[in-house]
Amino acid sequence: MSKLQIGWSEISITPDKKISLAGQFAERISEYVEKPLTATAMAVEADGEQMILVSTDLVGVAYTLVEAVRAKLEGNTVGIDPMKVIISAIHTHTGPVYPRGQLQNKVNTSSSGFRALLESQLPEGRKYIEAAPITANPEIASNEEVMELLTNNITKVIFDAWAAKKPGSFSNAFGRAVVGMCRRVAYSDGSAQMWGDANTAVFTELEGGNDSGVELMYVFDENKKLKGIVANLACPAQCVQHRLFVSPDFWGETKKLLREHFGEDIFMLPLCSAAGDQCPVDLVRWVEPESDVHDPNLKRNNPPKRKADPSMFDLAGMRKAGKRVANEIIEVWNEGIDEAQEDVVFEHHVHNMQLPLRRATLTDLHNAERAIKDYLNEHPGDVDYNDAANLQVHLGIIKRFKLQEKMETLDTEVHVIRLGSIAIATNPFELFLDYGNQIKARALCEQTFLVQLANGTEGYLPTEKAEKGGHYSAFIASGQVGHVGGEQLVRETLKDINKLFANG
Repeated sequence: MSKLQIGWSEISITPDKKISLAGQFAERISEYVEKPLTATAMAVEADGEQMILVSTDLVGVAYTLVEAVRAKLEGNTVGIDPMKVIISAIHTHTGPVYPRGQLQNKVNTSSSGFRALLESQLPEGRKYIEAAPITANPEIASNEEVMELLTNNITKVIFDAWAAKKPGSFSNAFGRAVVGMCRRVAYSDGSAQMWGDANTAVFTELEGGNDSGVELMYVFDENKKLKGIVANLACPAQCVQHRLFVSPDFWGETKKLLREHFGEDIFMLPLCSAAGDQCPVDLVRWVEPESDVHDPNLKRNNPPKRKADPSMFDLAGMRKAGKRVANEIIEVWNEGIDEAQEDVVFEHHVHNMQLPLRRATLTDLHNAERAIKDYLNEHPGDVDYNDAANLQVHLGIIKRFKLQEKMETLDTEVHVIRLGSIAIATNPFELFLDYGNQIKARALCEQTFLVQLANGTEGYLPTEKAEKGGHYSAFIASGQVGHVGGEQLVRETLKDINKLFANG
């Protein structure tokens, strides 16, 4: 074993124009930049093995973006293996829309796609009305401009991190910060709803649990000086998800506070763990947002006033969440961490899993077509994002039925890495928490860093319980793979991890 070589870099991925904001059914245009969006890269090399871990302030990393970056890396003369690059997203809903086209056996799920599906079902003379004028708007960066910026700057941050490699070391540690909570509300009739109203006599429970654990790596330079921090948390960056500004959400606040404490030259690399059914919002102690969030799933009729956190849909809540994470990272550091590791086992495997596509039946298709026709008859006139939201389950079934005639499995790129006593495992889904917990509980390593929404954006991967409960995040339309594929992902990921640690 030879000593680790570690390099860091950070770059802005903030467009210089207004942007169409990604992640909601309603169209949104940014009005200002709350904090800049960045991509942060950590390059690691030892004994001919390598890993370049990139975190981006995006809602997701479409496979088309990964392919575009790898194309620019192809044939490089500095030794970077494009297939050892991992690009992940923190899942902020205040980042840019960009092209998320389809490649063979690679499909990207996006709520914005429901608009095109809805338009294809409209009778002649009816049209879609945008909530905000995003189409052909010269004030907004075009999808192509955003894609070029992301591709160029993510490629640059990878090259820069690789070029910055020097002897380094790390100490892994663990903390707790209560940020993520289950966002699916279950009811007495067996149904469930994302963002459901718990203030009702039929509310029984939150469908899933939560994980307050924070997996941490403190990374040092050749002089044993703290250089960067890796933090893995089971919660998407989804506080101010409806707002009209550009923001890395609570991770931006965390980074700001860490730099105030450790110095402005500290790097911060945030990773989102399995958190498809998680959010920063306490649905039991519901606190009304300060302003309208324009979301049909979040309507509340005269909710009682609660003594609780500020609304996590507002800036005050976002700052509270970011402060909780930063405070815990600082506290773990102050309490003392293990001696840094610099001469460790380092292996990086790429596993192209074949996960079964979640399929719709012919009956599902006929029922969906009938439901869309009935809805449009009952709601005459033009349509908007509310209609797309109301019809998403039916529109998604039509789309899935067409897709499953062409393919039956989804090529799923999974990375599994051993770095000393820790494992890093990735997936391209919004993976429900239970799957992550199963992997963490059964892995033979000291600590498992799980990274979702990495090298692809293939939608939610719900549990069987969630599929039975229904609603957004568990509909067929919400993701490409169902619980059968989720269980396979757990088995194969565990097999890969435990093979790396079989001999201790």
